[in-house]
Amino acid sequence: MASFQALLKQVLHLQESPHRTALAFAVGCGIAFCPLYGFHMVLVGFCTWAFRLNFVALLAGALINNPWTIVPTLGATYWTGAILLGRSDTPTFDWGELGFSAIYDQVIPYAVPFALGGVVLSLIAGILSYPLALYVITKHRQTAARPAEPLPPAKPLR
Repeated sequence: MASFQALLKQVLHLQESPHRTALAFAVGCGIAFCPLYGFHMVLVGFCTWAFRLNFVALLAGALINNPWTIVPTLGATYWTGAILLGRSDTPTFDWGELGFSAIYDQVIPYAVPFALGGVVLSLIAGILSYPLALYVITKHRQTAARPAEPLPPAKPLR
């Protein structure tokens, strides 16, 4: 957890405008819910290069999806897509058939709801995280910019 706190402190003290930092964080949050699993870090690198956004802020947003949150994220992604498509079936998996073609045949029917849910949640995450990140970064920088209150005078030793 200490490394995430250090990353957050770096994001809050960047030498760019709060708008640009919040935008980079929001794009990272959108990447976190992107259905292209395995390519999230590639997308972070591409967005850093293509849009000249801050890598640290993008990475902080993308790391919302991590080993501890991946199961709820995958569930929410599929559920959102299934609701939007009007599907009520729940995914099943036959563990007796673990060959490549059997896994492919079992997973492919759920790919469309998963992809749709991922795109929708990416857009929602990006849209909601921008104003929140902008507010937090702006308030933090205002607090950090205030001069510290002077210390009381030292009591003389007798």
